[in-house]
Amino acid sequence: MTHIGGVADLISPIEQELQGERASALGIAGRKIEAALAALADSADPTPLDDKLDAAATAVWYYMIVRESLRFYDHEAALRHYEVPDRVMARVGVVKRR
Repeated sequence: MTHIGGVADLISPIEQELQGERASALGIAGRKIEAALAALADSADPTPLDDKLDAAATAVWYYMIVRESLRFYDHEAALRHYEVPDRVMARVGVVKRR
């Protein structure tokens, strides 16, 4: 709904810029999932397993939030792409008290 010389004409370029930033954030979030899952699989990493699981779950949660900001609501294929284990998915969205 564009009105010549109207507010919509001014918002459109801003919205396009925001979509570009969201897409960039999605790539960054995907790389964070990869790093967290690599750390989880690294048996030489002395980090406690619970901490590695929590880090991976947080990375997946943030990735899902960014996807939803881009109006991608079905995460199944993306999570399959990253091979997110069930034990990580079980912790997605869980907030621990500190």
